[in-house]
Amino acid sequence: MNFKYVIGTALVSTGLIALAACKEAPVNNASKSETVLSQPATTAIDINAKLDQWFDAKFMESVKRSPMALAQIGIKERTDEWDDFSRDGAIEDLEFSKSLLADLKANFNRADLSPERQLSYDLFVKQIEDSIEGDKWWGYGYAFNQMFGAQSRIPTFMKNQHRVDNIEDAKAYIARLNGSKEMMGTIVANAEESAAKGIMPPKFVYDHVIRDIGNIMSGFPFDNSDTPSVLMEDFRSKVDKLNLEPDVKDELLGQATNALRNSVAPSYANLLQVMESQKAKATDEDGAWKLPNGDAFYAYRLKRMTTTDMTADQIHDLGLAEVDRIHGEMRDIMKKVGYEGTLQEFFEHLKTDPKFVYEDSDAGREAYLAEATRMIDTMKEQLGDYFLVEPKADLEVRKVEAFREKSAGKAFYNRPALDGSRPGIYYANLYKISDMPKYQMEALAYHEGIPGHHMQFAVTQELDIPKFQRFGSSTAHSEGWGLYSEYLPKEMGFYQDPYSDFGRLAMELWRAARLVVDTGLHDKKWTRQEAIDYLLTNTPNPENDCIKAIERYIVMPGQATAYKIGMNKILDLREMSKKKLGDQFDIREYHDVVLGAGPVPLSVLEMRVNDWINSKN
Repeated sequence: MNFKYVIGTALVSTGLIALAACKEAPVNNASKSETVLSQPATTAIDINAKLDQWFDAKFMESVKRSPMALAQIGIKERTDEWDDFSRDGAIEDLEFSKSLLADLKANFNRADLSPERQLSYDLFVKQIEDSIEGDKWWGYGYAFNQMFGAQSRIPTFMKNQHRVDNIEDAKAYIARLNGSKEMMGTIVANAEESAAKGIMPPKFVYDHVIRDIGNIMSGFPFDNSDTPSVLMEDFRSKVDKLNLEPDVKDELLGQATNALRNSVAPSYANLLQVMESQKAKATDEDGAWKLPNGDAFYAYRLKRMTTTDMTADQIHDLGLAEVDRIHGEMRDIMKKVGYEGTLQEFFEHLKTDPKFVYEDSDAGREAYLAEATRMIDTMKEQLGDYFLVEPKADLEVRKVEAFREKSAGKAFYNRPALDGSRPGIYYANLYKISDMPKYQMEALAYHEGIPGHHMQFAVTQELDIPKFQRFGSSTAHSEGWGLYSEYLPKEMGFYQDPYSDFGRLAMELWRAARLVVDTGLHDKKWTRQEAIDYLLTNTPNPENDCIKAIERYIVMPGQATAYKIGMNKILDLREMSKKKLGDQFDIREYHDVVLGAGPVPLSVLEMRVNDWINSKN
């Protein structure tokens, strides 16, 4: 198990879902594991309990290998360190994962476990086997890119994960600033090693990275500006909240200034030089097909992201069929609102009529955030009819921070902390507010908030299952649920405005079109512009939205295919359940089955649904 940030060693699955904070105190993993294994198993209950203890001990042992994961989990240990992103570090992590697998199989007989813990056993084995398989593609992820590149990860991590509750935390913050030079140097070396093997992003990516570097390096103490840089502002605001004497605060600020000038600035200057050098050699070839053994790499990515054996051709054809179906439903809504013209003309009408967007101002952005919050609060009132368990954690709607808003995606979600120190966060990117039309607001809020990712991950973290399941990831399951959560409110009586219902269809259409363009880019050798043109022709999304989306899919091969495939599976299994159970079908129980084991491969989800059906007969 490797809970490190994935920077340059492999591609992130969502790019955007962080490990949560955990309220449990650190454990002595070695002694706990030895205690578990030294006691003989006398009953099935005993062995299941021992396995749970083993899972939790090994989870903590895994997390403690990563200072950055510890911060995400909410444990204040190794707070002055960064992770080791070297190849040697990756090999050590892999060997550690293999040792866990051997330990599990040597000490637990799967046949002795309850069905629930057999599932946990299987999921643990699969996660490690996946990490072993993924290691073959180490270095294939673009270490620096506009979605999850290391250049923006440093300030994002320090702002959102490094807590400063006392002077020791502040000193650790400064130590991390000083340590960023070595850490960034390692990742830059990885990127150069990949480039030497022919693994480089397309030319357009470098412009995004170079712009991010400029944003992060602007302001005091990097220039003569009176405005503090992103990191200086963050550190100062955190120290200002501490009850310290003025001279102590001044000393800390001085040390942070020196760290920014002497460690952070040189590391980014070196990165800038490397990025400009690589840009001069980069090409406009966009797909994974261009990489060494690119076809096999893309096939691996599709399998990993969808958790199916669907080929690129099958996924492409499914996308074309779904786009055609959704276009038909959109034409029905056009008739309902009395619009005469073609579907493409209606798309243009939605893009250009100012009534469909908020004002491009601070007031307009605040209005967007307030309305999205209201939509989520209204949805909360209806959850009891569709869910047996509701999330305890709060949810906040925030706009993406200025330093990364131009590069970041349209919207994304960060998990809450179990101890209540951090809520779940739905981030809306309001940099170009015309890209966030009013008619899509409902579907977007339901996807990222409730009943979508916040319902999914906040509830999952509160389940009585091993921690590795609670904090696990399966993109097809997670994002399939997010897209399903856009559809479900239609059945709950929402989307009363036909334009808002059209927005729901537009969001589903967007995910169907992803199947076409992702496989088009990475398998059929489409150019970036061909993929952009497909979205412009077949969806109502504005040009900038289409450009950013295609650029995202280029640096994250296969990830975008998981949404629609996952949603279709959840809907198909629901319809099968209704047919087999008849009056015994309970939508609340079905949702419990879908979410009750944490994120799982789609084949495992199908098994769980079938077991639930059989249990009621």
